[in-house]
Amino acid sequence: MEGMDPGMMMNGTGMHHHKMMMMHMTFFWGKNAEVLFSGWPGTSTGMYVLALVVVFFLAVLVEWISHCQLIKPGSNHVAAGLIRTVMHAVRMAMAYMVMLAVMSFNVGIFIAAIVGHTVGFLFSGSRIFRSDAKGSDLPPLSC
Repeated sequence: MEGMDPGMMMNGTGMHHHKMMMMHMTFFWGKNAEVLFSGWPGTSTGMYVLALVVVFFLAVLVEWISHCQLIKPGSNHVAAGLIRTVMHAVRMAMAYMVMLAVMSFNVGIFIAAIVGHTVGFLFSGSRIFRSDAKGSDLPPLSC
């Protein structure tokens, strides 16, 4: 189709559609990536840094919720069970978001996730900053 923008294609209805960006299938360095949502962070350095920060804090939150102790001893067992169920659902949702972000194959995102999990575990799971021996309300994540 002469005169058409090469970035445009015609479908059977005669409507124009933009070509989809090719997804990386190997690790790569660079700020031009798609993380979690189509077009985000785009090509902006500031948005890429925001994506790194979001993934970092999601990973920290996964570790925190995995090791937090919100249920008091002697609590109603039904209420405690419901709280554990909600905490588990939130933990799994955040863990899957981190996993999907890492599946962008961007090395910076991968490093942000690893550092976030490490920092989160250091502060909430390693017991360096607390002396009690009580475990968390949730069982450990297992692969």
